[in-house]
Amino acid sequence: MFNRSSGILLPVSSLPSKYGIGTFGKAAYKFIDFLISFGQKYWQVLPLGPVSFGDSPYSTFSVYAGNPYYIDLEMLVEEGLIKGDDCELLNSDENYVDYEKQFNYRYKILFKAYKNSINKYYKEISTFKAENKWVNDYSLFMALKYKNNQQPWYKWNEHIKNRDVEILKGEEKNLSQEIDFWVFLQYLFYEQYFKLKEYANLKGVSIIGDMPIYAAEDSVEAWVNRRLFATDENINFTMVAGVPPDYFSSEGQLWGNPVYDWGYLKENSYKWWIDRIKWSLQLYDLVRIDHFRGFDEYWAVSYGSENAIKGKWYPAYGKELFNKALKEIGSLNIIAEDLGTITDNVIKLKEEFNFPGMRVLQFAFDGNPDNPHLPINYEENTIGYTDTHDNDTLKGWYNKLSKEKQQYVLKVLNIAAKKEDEILDELIQSVINSKADIVIIPLQDYLHLGSGARINIPSTVGGNWTWRVKESQLKSIK
Repeated sequence: MFNRSSGILLPVSSLPSKYGIGTFGKAAYKFIDFLISFGQKYWQVLPLGPVSFGDSPYSTFSVYAGNPYYIDLEMLVEEGLIKGDDCELLNSDENYVDYEKQFNYRYKILFKAYKNSINKYYKEISTFKAENKWVNDYSLFMALKYKNNQQPWYKWNEHIKNRDVEILKGEEKNLSQEIDFWVFLQYLFYEQYFKLKEYANLKGVSIIGDMPIYAAEDSVEAWVNRRLFATDENINFTMVAGVPPDYFSSEGQLWGNPVYDWGYLKENSYKWWIDRIKWSLQLYDLVRIDHFRGFDEYWAVSYGSENAIKGKWYPAYGKELFNKALKEIGSLNIIAEDLGTITDNVIKLKEEFNFPGMRVLQFAFDGNPDNPHLPINYEENTIGYTDTHDNDTLKGWYNKLSKEKQQYVLKVLNIAAKKEDEILDELIQSVINSKADIVIIPLQDYLHLGSGARINIPSTVGGNWTWRVKESQLKSIK
């Protein structure tokens, strides 16, 4: 499907920057230049949506909106919309993202930019609104969320929660400035992002994006169109998503997202999903869909469950959806995240549409010579990884193995190296030497960083999504 090539996984939030979190600014352009100098063709990022409680990019307020934290403030200073002094409160430790500080100060700075830009981008923002209808609901949703002290929409006033038309008209009038502010942020986000993507593409770098399969419960999609999801006669959610007990958790993973009503989606010709896929393929050159199994069947537990153990698999209609998407969109540059327990039906669905799957080195060493994650067993039309954002770094993983297991790993991969740095390089090379069409290596692995540079520990809240790379570290890679 693809010419053999490689890339690096690095969240935008992990880029170096002056003000506490990675952005679409100069460091992002330098990183693209770094990829070119390092012979890489792909930059894989995590979802770019606005994060909610827990700071997870997989639980966002909108499946369309972008995270305002990624708007580069230095560019706004250069445009004269804010002053450098305005941003000083965001100076922080360059090693990690302080999300509390970002939440407390960045929006105040961006509001200054909004006030100083009134009428400057009127024409451009009007065009942006006309071309992106989703931004109207999203901006009202965010304005109401702030009016309601960040409470989730299902705790708002009953009339607003249930979208009383006349009440909402009054709110739109009363909150017009706040609504315009949130529209302004989305305009800035996508103006900066698409310029960065154009630069990457002109340099020969493709962006691999990441699409969470589910919308969050506290999202504009769940507020505006509850019928998309499994609900009772009072349109209250009845089931939430997760996965049963697995490699990551003995209690399974309780994600808490409302699950889709696939019957409703079918009745509406899968329009919601096709629009979402179409949008994602505008944002990215390839789209990794997280939890691809959910298009064949999905694990759901009762709303309010404490864990994901007592659930059930329900059928989804992914085949019909992708057939319709193919007819309407044409080429579907989709990567299927097919990790975990995968059935023959999921494999069949993936292969029917020629979607490449994923293979992860860290999952390879269970004693089974036919383990599909062993590099020698990789097939073409596969994306090979040493690890993902949900795993420990390669060094952290290797160092936590027993001496016996380490020796087993080296024996299986025919690695004779003794020094740790050389072993890590050989582990990476084993994936690069595989038949995988594309190999993606997290930047931390090339830097030989330990568990302190891990991105996420599944089923935990706090301390995740915070790691950042230093500019000096990029210069150290040879």
